[in-house]
Amino acid sequence: KLLPPAHPSISARKVQNVHHSFSKGIQIGNDMNKLIIGHIKWQWLNTLLEIILNSIHKTSGIKMNVAVNDFVHRQVQGSGKTYSKTLSFDSIAHHAEAQMEKGCFSEGYRDGVRVVHADESIVEDFICPLVKVDEHTQLVVKLVRRRPEENPYLQIRAVNGTPLHARAVDLIVYRHDVLAENQEYSTNADWELISIHAVPKGVEALPMGPVTMMRNQLKFTGGTEAVYKTEEWAESVRFWQEYVALEPENESV
Repeated sequence: KLLPPAHPSISARKVQNVHHSFSKGIQIGNDMNKLIIGHIKWQWLNTLLEIILNSIHKTSGIKMNVAVNDFVHRQVQGSGKTYSKTLSFDSIAHHAEAQMEKGCFSEGYRDGVRVVHADESIVEDFICPLVKVDEHTQLVVKLVRRRPEENPYLQIRAVNGTPLHARAVDLIVYRHDVLAENQEYSTNADWELISIHAVPKGVEALPMGPVTMMRNQLKFTGGTEAVYKTEEWAESVRFWQEYVALEPENESV
């Protein structure tokens, strides 16, 4: 038995209801898309804000306190390394802190390492141990190690020559999290003074020594993980073929 045909007004209402439901579904879908896109934009903006704040944190005076790392204590007269005639390690660390707050530093070979440029007013207080190698330079080679737990290496020194005068002094500081990678921090300070480098007159920049670079890149004990460019390796070898530290017993102040 056939059902009677639906009334035209009823059919129209059904079509309207279907259209309304379809439109409402589209609207809900659009609203959901807007929420998802809005959430993604918020996450992106939040990440961008964190990057900006971290950049400001690293280059401003926020959390710039510098303490002395035990490693730098070896740099005294008779060590064959850069040392200060009158300044204490604490005062040098405080100077590094003040210079960083002024923005007087360059980024080092990796994030968390900085080369702080000492003020010209204190450069004369530092002794540079380097001599320029020529045909009259007498060299001596020793098998040494920096610390008992580290591998030994060949150290080349000059037994004659006149130490060069310092043009500038670089104060090398490491951030706490970098030192924490190998448990090499001495304090809980944000930065620690690791090394002091007197840059000789006539030299633009003092390259890292190839032995230090090797120790870092091969992740040997005592190294801080890093990877260097070919040009950096070449410049290091070139420089340290031309300059060498004077044996401590032959230095004169």
